[in-house]
Amino acid sequence: MVMPAYPQPQRDLGMIINRTRNDLYQHHRRSIRLQGYNYRQPGAYYVTICTKARQCLFGDVVNGKMRLNHFGYIAFSCWGAIPAHFPQVELDTFVVMPNHLHGILIITDTLVGAPQCGAPTKEQFGKPVAGSIPTVIRSYKGAVTKRINKICDTKGTSLIWQRDFYETVNRDDKSLNNIRQYILENPLSWANDPENPSANPEDGDLIIDIPF
Repeated sequence: MVMPAYPQPQRDLGMIINRTRNDLYQHHRRSIRLQGYNYRQPGAYYVTICTKARQCLFGDVVNGKMRLNHFGYIAFSCWGAIPAHFPQVELDTFVVMPNHLHGILIITDTLVGAPQCGAPTKEQFGKPVAGSIPTVIRSYKGAVTKRINKICDTKGTSLIWQRDFYETVNRDDKSLNNIRQYILENPLSWANDPENPSANPEDGDLIIDIPF
């Protein structure tokens, strides 16, 4: 069963987590593109996208709930618009956090109109594969960056996003449900989140200033 696209973090789903949050975190952090894997084939893909230097650009967590600022609403709305640009992709559970996004994307079918014989399926530098998960994420990051850059009068994707993204190819319903629950509960566990700068302080100045 596909979860709503915009779940509330406090919702009780009655599911048991059989893997700890840290297990999930470490698992998807190690996985940056499976060698030879066709990332446009149907399936469920869990992705995490982080901001540059873990800057909290998208808002804050207050009393266990994510409170989006203007940049956060941009990140949220652009994610919601993915199916309009990639009809073969459906949104599952996702959450925009202060400095990262967790989301499940489901490819339901091969891209309509894409050549099926001899078409490249493996990502190569400078040669994006139409309809693949890396192409979807690249487009999403570009859309968010364009809108934020316009507000801040800046240029460059590197000012907003960390290079690349992290992914897990979900192979069964049990692991998919575990990840859904992890995403839903992410705001509740923000204080101990590995991405929280307060839990993992780093020296350095802000790369981009929020003009409000």
